[in-house]
Amino acid sequence: MSLETHLAELERRHRALEEQISEALAHPSSDGLKIAELKRRKLQVKDEIARLQQETSVSVH
Repeated sequence: MSLETHLAELERRHRALEEQISEALAHPSSDGLKIAELKRRKLQVKDEIARLQQETSVSVH
């Protein structure tokens, strides 16, 4: 898998998690632990995106 493809997949996953969080927050009966887990996963994906982008910019220079 190319780096660009991997980044695109991570960005798609990040958006999907953001939608899941928004949907869960819209329902008053949503589980706080589930929302916290979704937020944690979203942050992990964001960190991975940032790390890959940093590696890409460093290797280009």
